[in-house]
Amino acid sequence: MKSILIVIPAYNEEKNIQPVYDALKKVFAPFASLYAFEILFVNDGSEDNTLGEIEKLASSDQTVKYLDFSRNFGKEVATTAGINSCKADACIMVDADMQHPVELIAEFITKWEKGAEVVVGVRNKSKSDVWLKKIGSRMFYSIINKIAEVKVVPNATDFRLIDKVVVEEFNRFTESSRMTRALIDWLGFKRDYVYFDANERLHGTASYSFWKLFGLAMNSFISLSLVPLKLAGYLGIIITTFAGISGFYILLGKYFFHTQFASTFSDSENLAILILFLVGILLTSIGLLALYVANIHKEVIGRPIYVVRKKNIN
Repeated sequence: MKSILIVIPAYNEEKNIQPVYDALKKVFAPFASLYAFEILFVNDGSEDNTLGEIEKLASSDQTVKYLDFSRNFGKEVATTAGINSCKADACIMVDADMQHPVELIAEFITKWEKGAEVVVGVRNKSKSDVWLKKIGSRMFYSIINKIAEVKVVPNATDFRLIDKVVVEEFNRFTESSRMTRALIDWLGFKRDYVYFDANERLHGTASYSFWKLFGLAMNSFISLSLVPLKLAGYLGIIITTFAGISGFYILLGKYFFHTQFASTFSDSENLAILILFLVGILLTSIGLLALYVANIHKEVIGRPIYVVRKKNIN
């Protein structure tokens, strides 16, 4: 009998724990004779009674396991911890808020049995997405697919199945700033897709704010591409060239050909424009370099990605 681990990161999801558990058990029922299912909740430093709800389920159902973080480390890290703990033949990631339609797990398993080593859930639309998030999402995927080493499928989600061979390779990653789905995409392997319409969040509010999503996007750009770093150099070359041509034009126009446009700029104004121009490019370059230096700093320190306060898993 093959084994499948369901990983569910949870942060302040006390009202969603029981519903997602009930929905999963209903999905598992037709496959009870074919697969051994386990559910692993990763409590990401919740401030409500999420852990209590998980412990209540674990005390009555031995297939329910959990990891309890010492504080909030973020969804990407919580998902990573779940994958790190996986010893099953396959691992499926599901959100606790019921936006991922768990009834599609049967389709994920079917595609896995047909040979897919990664089955990705791709969102057609979400009932809860606001226009700003939709625009930001389009911009992110447009940029990342132009600069990244690997192609990221637009609207691909963390709702996915990965085979144990993918789990083993994923667990070799050591970086602390990560986007789980992007790292799985980087690994490659045989893949297939399941398309779905996201449900509305069952209870509570989303923990991912605009700034958290923005930070995740920036981490993705930095970890998956060197183009932003190279951009500083390219920008410097372009601006230096433009400044040189402009300065040469003003010099010729003012002192040799006496054109009216060039004569409208005094020497001090010319100098001020040049200084502001160069300061702008320097600050832009330093800012881009700082992002990479900060990322290097995190990796060199070598702190653990997460800290587990309590666990109930073999």
